[in-house]
Amino acid sequence: MPATFTYTFDTPSYKGSSTLNAGLFINNEWVDPVDGDLIEVVNPGESFSNNMDLQRAAVLTSEVCRPPPRRRYPRSATGEAITKVAGGSKADVDKAVEAAKKAYKTTWGLKTPGKARGQLLFKLADLIEKNLDEFAALESLNAGKVYAKAKYADIGGAISVFRYYAGWADKITGKTIETNPTKFAYTRHEPYGVVVWQPLSFTYYEALLIARQGQIIPWNFPTSMLAWKIAPAVACGNTVVIKVAKPILTLDWQSLIRSHVQPSEITPLTALKLGEVVKEAGFPPGVINIVNGYGATVGQAIAEHPGIEKLAFTGSVLTGRRILKAAAETNLKDVSLELGGKSPTIIFDDADLEQAIKWAAGGIFAGSRIFVQEGVYDKFLEHFTAAAKSLGDGAGDPFAPGTQHGPQISQTQFDRIMSYIDSGKEAGARVEVGGVRHGDKGFFIKPTVFTDVTLDMKIVREEIFGPVGVVIKFKTEEEVIELANDTTYGLASHIFSENTSRAIRVAHALESGSVWVNCANSLEIAVPFGGYKQSGNGGRDLGEYALETYTQVKGVHINVGLKL
Repeated sequence: MPATFTYTFDTPSYKGSSTLNAGLFINNEWVDPVDGDLIEVVNPGESFSNNMDLQRAAVLTSEVCRPPPRRRYPRSATGEAITKVAGGSKADVDKAVEAAKKAYKTTWGLKTPGKARGQLLFKLADLIEKNLDEFAALESLNAGKVYAKAKYADIGGAISVFRYYAGWADKITGKTIETNPTKFAYTRHEPYGVVVWQPLSFTYYEALLIARQGQIIPWNFPTSMLAWKIAPAVACGNTVVIKVAKPILTLDWQSLIRSHVQPSEITPLTALKLGEVVKEAGFPPGVINIVNGYGATVGQAIAEHPGIEKLAFTGSVLTGRRILKAAAETNLKDVSLELGGKSPTIIFDDADLEQAIKWAAGGIFAGSRIFVQEGVYDKFLEHFTAAAKSLGDGAGDPFAPGTQHGPQISQTQFDRIMSYIDSGKEAGARVEVGGVRHGDKGFFIKPTVFTDVTLDMKIVREEIFGPVGVVIKFKTEEEVIELANDTTYGLASHIFSENTSRAIRVAHALESGSVWVNCANSLEIAVPFGGYKQSGNGGRDLGEYALETYTQVKGVHINVGLKL
């Protein structure tokens, strides 16, 4: 029997206990790994308040996971190990894929009507909602997310995504095609089969991979991204293997390819909780499986698995390139990529400046190249830096009321962001606010705003994935379009202008997969999300378009009169 472990939360935001299985979830059973390994799960910050405690107890029932000593931690964000979970191997990947394949051929896929698949997805959403507070607490603990945001945006958003695709499950249709009087022709949209989900363990993304269909997801929204990938895949009739893995600490490909295929073991707790509610919802054995593991073992095994025919990945451009290469060198997997971004935020003279500042400050992670027209540049900069400072002052314990800004996910990501900040300083950019860590414990960084930058600086051209932005002055519409498009990325863009004609004109001219006008990062489940250029390739998340990512089209020709 695999180990279980219990967390007791005693915080202003949530009080309660969560007991999770630390093993592998294969064929609707919690099992020990074949070879046995342990993965340490780390809390990314240091508590700003020590008057409440988070207790951890590990209740172990197997030889694979030996009990760590019982100890007490600050109530959240300790920057220390939370617990250890079982780590799988290639043999466990094979078992999970076989279970998923068997389920696809016998109790799922085209053997189960879309209506029945939808009913189970609705039930899964209901169970997550029933345990909403616990899911949010685990997300905050493991990812450092502010509790209120984790509860209402991340977990609440995931629930909505599961319900959205539950409604689509019985509406996946083909077409009849007029050809000639002696033929009846039509198309079918069929699932790929086994889908492996893994969060990417790259420095700033998690990955989701699917056996015969693979997917990869970022750790910044572990449960939301899980829903983005799993819900449409399962709705379409695929079976899935969720991989939880270890972060990559280096940038060489051997490390990347071995870690990128997994639910991130940086943030595995909500994935483990999901296994419990999957079984409770009534999914047949093998439809959804969870394999924790390191990239060098489980990740590599998934990347090289001949049974994977479709891979959907969210993560870095570097890893995306390697995935395409691996796909070409193995079984020519179909690959869908949602990669990095260096998204522009454009603020024109006629923008509602108060609103533009609020949206830009909230979206500094995604809209990190901020172009401001010269007429409002000084005023914008003054208020924007004040907003960034206020955000930094609100950093702290994710469970504490009033906290606005949590820690970075890991020491590796913290160091990476700080290296970019140092690079900007060394290159001669001016630090308007921030530029240093917050406090002396945990992975906290003060939101940082640079000015006086040149277009060749690393902080202008490379994705940082942290609270760092650059503010650049521009004169004309034509100039800012050129500046905004001067990047290898094309994930998203933001435009602030009260001139509707200009806003639409610029939106159409920008080379990005999503454009928000007078708002930022305001996602809608029914609207597709994905990037242009090196930010995306071969598919979209969300909306009806995501169904195309998880189905393949078959053309059927029936002779109704032609004689030879």
